[in-house]
Amino acid sequence: MLIARLIADPTTYSASLDAATAALEAQGMHVAMASLDDANSPVLQISIPKGDETAFRTVLDEHFRPSDMLVSDAPVMVPQIFVSDMDSTMIGQECIDELADFAGIKHQIAAITERAMQGELDFESALRERVMLLRDLSEGAIAECLDTRIEPMPGAKVLVETLKAKGCRTVLVTGGFHHFADPIASLLGFERVVGNRLAIDNGALTGGLAGPVTDSSVKKAVLLEEMAELGDGTVSLATGDGANDIPMLEAATYGIAYRAKPKARAAANGWIDRGDLTAILQLLGIPENEWVKG
Repeated sequence: MLIARLIADPTTYSASLDAATAALEAQGMHVAMASLDDANSPVLQISIPKGDETAFRTVLDEHFRPSDMLVSDAPVMVPQIFVSDMDSTMIGQECIDELADFAGIKHQIAAITERAMQGELDFESALRERVMLLRDLSEGAIAECLDTRIEPMPGAKVLVETLKAKGCRTVLVTGGFHHFADPIASLLGFERVVGNRLAIDNGALTGGLAGPVTDSSVKKAVLLEEMAELGDGTVSLATGDGANDIPMLEAATYGIAYRAKPKARAAANGWIDRGDLTAILQLLGIPENEWVKG
């Protein structure tokens, strides 16, 4: 079976389901079952015999948007490993763009960031170019930026802490910087952090990086490494928003694109377009009374 679990406007479920069912049948796909997850859940589950997954999700996306959705070819389970991007996924900002504001060049750097996240530029080259533009910026600007500009995404801590309470290992992997990622990981509850390191000398950024670049290949490698540690059959979850998250999203059992760029959304088998990060818990079937809050 192909299973879609989705959250949309509940008042439109009946009409949207009728329209989606007709569209699926026109393509030779027949809805085997459609029902709410339970009486207290907004999650609608729709199942069809195995078929064209791309066509299935395209039809549902068209008729239920805006929606939060996860498509799977097996019953959805709570993951054992969760690997997430940081910027614009676990936090609401792009750290390098906010740091650039302290150097008076946010517009210039943000334009490069956007093109990189859309997949229009090579990630490593774009990262090194932006870091070089920050040369001579005071190290103190990092702490000030973190304190005054960086905020977790709504639902981020509840998502991470709830998954941990369910026995899931949590890893933050970012093309951003440890100066930001380490405190963010501590705040949200991540158990491991992988990211880039800004080179600093005499209290100022040198314009370079210390160590290798964490790019899309590293993000995927971290996910696969963590899965291998847990053994065959490991159920994994990955979240991200940009082009450099695509290999990781594709490699995960559940790759969920959060308010994502088009290429990342298209590559994932799930997306969050409507709710906050706790929508992932709903799609996984974890009832709200089991969420870890506060």
